[in-house]
Amino acid sequence: MTTISLIVAVAENGVIGRDGGMPWRLSTDLKRFKSLTLGHPVIMGRKTWDSLGKPLPERVNIVITRDKSFSGEGALVAHSLSEARQIAEEEAIKAKTDEIFVIGGGTVFKEALPFADRMYVTEILSPVEGDTFFPSFNPENWRALSTEMVPEGPKDTFPTRFVVYKRQ
Repeated sequence: MTTISLIVAVAENGVIGRDGGMPWRLSTDLKRFKSLTLGHPVIMGRKTWDSLGKPLPERVNIVITRDKSFSGEGALVAHSLSEARQIAEEEAIKAKTDEIFVIGGGTVFKEALPFADRMYVTEILSPVEGDTFFPSFNPENWRALSTEMVPEGPKDTFPTRFVVYKRQ
């Protein structure tokens, strides 16, 4: 069975984005994101796709959009989370992996949370102004498998903590 994982950086106040981008610079987190998602299908909304500017290399990029005329160079297009999951599961088999990553944004996270088996969360240890939020979740349904404090690096705007959660 394929594991569905959410991967997100979230501020103390739940913010994950501002003005179509991320309201922080976290080099340490970007390296972690890359190492975890390489070789796996990634599912994202169209706004997240637009914010990237190009496909994430060495990953099958699946974009969810309601726009039936949308085509993104280097992306597979789905018109619902259900369709994106089906495409991702087929691509995961081809890639010989058993994990699919949902990488945002807010609407896609909200839709995917009930189906998620795991969450890779970079907790930003500060409130941040923003307009896009991670959905609230019941902590009783999740168990922290690992927690790692990460000091603020030279290319990081905030100190963070990496937490991996598994659905109970």
